[in-house]
Amino acid sequence: MIEKPEHQTGHSDMLLLHVVDGESVIDGNLGPWAIFVRFLRAPFASAYRHRDLIRVILKRELDERFKGSQAGWVWALTAPLLALMTYTFAFGGSAVLPNKTAAKSAYDYSLFVFGGLIAFNFFAEMAYRAPSLLQEYAHFIKQTLFPAEMLAVISTLRASAYAGIGLALMLAAQLAFTGSLSWTVIFLPLWAISFMAFLVGLTWFLSALGAFTRDVSYLMMTIAPLLLFATPVFFSQEVLPPPMDVLIYANVLTGFVEIVRDLVFFGRLPGLAVTAWTFFISLAMFWFGFWFFNQNRANIADVL
Repeated sequence: MIEKPEHQTGHSDMLLLHVVDGESVIDGNLGPWAIFVRFLRAPFASAYRHRDLIRVILKRELDERFKGSQAGWVWALTAPLLALMTYTFAFGGSAVLPNKTAAKSAYDYSLFVFGGLIAFNFFAEMAYRAPSLLQEYAHFIKQTLFPAEMLAVISTLRASAYAGIGLALMLAAQLAFTGSLSWTVIFLPLWAISFMAFLVGLTWFLSALGAFTRDVSYLMMTIAPLLLFATPVFFSQEVLPPPMDVLIYANVLTGFVEIVRDLVFFGRLPGLAVTAWTFFISLAMFWFGFWFFNQNRANIADVL
């Protein structure tokens, strides 16, 4: 944001003119609703304005992921493929799924677990990196007018590339093992957009906190592995006794895991209550993270 004071001639009072996202706005003319709308559109306007920078940095990060490797992006496919093979070997042949329903094939249990891990690993990659994200780009933030808020968007897009590979592999395995895909997979983009919004907001929050103390990094390294067992990846929330079957949704990852399994594995639409709650948490985290980051933006460069 660039602020430029200008004297308004022809008026008895002087008003302060601000340039916000390339538009001249007089603060005194903005009502509460206009300020709220400007806040809601700010992250999207910033992303559009810096779209070329996002594309360049994202390309560099993706290229550096396997820099020096002869196989390159083959490793991005190899890791989830080996994981799926391992789960198939370990859990293959199970007659009953974790939700106590009968397995239709020897591969059902492995696909059930794999679907949960796609969602959890997407979260885990962001949770581990977010607290130190601003330190990675400290030179740019301190020396230039760098749009630091866009780093959360870039890092989430980077992680989504690998999550997308895992999801594509699950779809291919589902098609190969069952011979068909459910029509419900057309809703996967909505799941992905919602999950990405949640992770962008989480990254804004964690990166802002992490700029002030490295304890946030150690905290996430401690919490994330524990969340794996508090998230219904290897079990189903359907078999939990009351009230745990409801309280498990306090872990927001539960909804994302359940939705992707329903759409791909079970071939059904997720429950309305679960979907509404998960999308609400996603939007709330997105806007809270953006607000928190902006509240601390002025001090971030000083502490990096």
